[in-house]
Amino acid sequence: MNLSEKDSQYLWHPYTQHKTAQKPIVIAKGKGVLLWDENGKEYIDAIASWWVNPYGHSNQFIADAIYKQLTTLEHVLFGGFTHKPAIHLAEKLKTILPVNQQKIFFSDNGSTAVEVAIKVALQYFFNKGEKKTTIIAFENAFHGDTFAAMAASGISFYTQAFQGMFIDVVRIPVPVKGKEQESFEALKKVIQEYNCAGFIFEPLVLGAAGMVMYEPETLDELIRICNKNGVLTIADEVMTGFGKTGKNFACDYLQEKPDVMCLSKALTGGTIPMSITTFTQDIFEAFYDDDINKALFHGHTFTANPTGCAAALASFELLQTPGMQENLVRVNQNHLAFQKHIQKHPKVTTTRVLGVIFALEIKTESSASYYGTLRNKLYDFFIENGIILRPVGNIVYILPPYIISDIQLQKVYEVVEKALEIV
Repeated sequence: MNLSEKDSQYLWHPYTQHKTAQKPIVIAKGKGVLLWDENGKEYIDAIASWWVNPYGHSNQFIADAIYKQLTTLEHVLFGGFTHKPAIHLAEKLKTILPVNQQKIFFSDNGSTAVEVAIKVALQYFFNKGEKKTTIIAFENAFHGDTFAAMAASGISFYTQAFQGMFIDVVRIPVPVKGKEQESFEALKKVIQEYNCAGFIFEPLVLGAAGMVMYEPETLDELIRICNKNGVLTIADEVMTGFGKTGKNFACDYLQEKPDVMCLSKALTGGTIPMSITTFTQDIFEAFYDDDINKALFHGHTFTANPTGCAAALASFELLQTPGMQENLVRVNQNHLAFQKHIQKHPKVTTTRVLGVIFALEIKTESSASYYGTLRNKLYDFFIENGIILRPVGNIVYILPPYIISDIQLQKVYEVVEKALEIV
């Protein structure tokens, strides 16, 4: 059997209906922005492999940091022990996190970062003797696939098999242009009618919803409403964190700051699964007690894995270099130029740009399903043309590694424009 046949025999892939899906492409190697399959075909990874590889594949600087750490200390349990890479990483992150973020909790992926945040929000009030059991979230949000994260997500076909099994979540409209006041009023109404512990949101960009964007000023107002009413705010920066929006974090665009932040994906430069949830000192104090039962009883076997911390430290260093910061500006300028060129195309409804994120919506006569015919047709066209893009229904987005060249970006844009001819 070849590799593809062995894959079909042994493996179960994410978000895949194996009966109808095409066989997955066997990737043999990657370098920089490029990936090559087993037959030598070259692909531009225009979504940074689900938004995790901002510095490109097989990055030598990160690889060297991982190797060095592996020869010193590959892993040690974090219960009752600590180590320099975790302490050093926390110290570095605090230099770029909002000033109110004081405590750092490690876990292993974006979903678990959110899971920790929601559990802490609920237990925070429990520890204070208050009964607050409802979480507020945006419509069409996506926060992950573990149970609390899934409950907070609003994409129904991901969660419909589990309805009736979730924690209490109430949804409000996303404050996109023209719906700001509707969102504000909905939030106030929910807080008035339910015992709300926390409000979780993807700041400024809802990724899996199709890169839906809204303004910082509206999020500031939503946070202010929560602050006035004793509701904790949770910023899910799993996708937006570490430069995607043009700043270190999407929350850097805000005047108000969240109580909790969730980080993952680009944290380790696409090398080792790791996530972080950060908290204010006030939240930590609610768990700091002589009563053992008030502790946060949550952990993962690979919590604060030293090798992952070393990868994250190397990634942090790369992000802070002048060259990488210039890349963020350069990619954004390319996106803006393409937006100006394509936005009046007769088959384009809207375009959106923030930082290194570009999205366009294709005109359709009826709503395009998430994994429907249009999406699959577009996906196949991109793959045939050596571009890895994963449309969300009728929305095509580009979120490339920051190191992508202008020439490579232009190729991506050209293929996207050609794709409009087949719809």
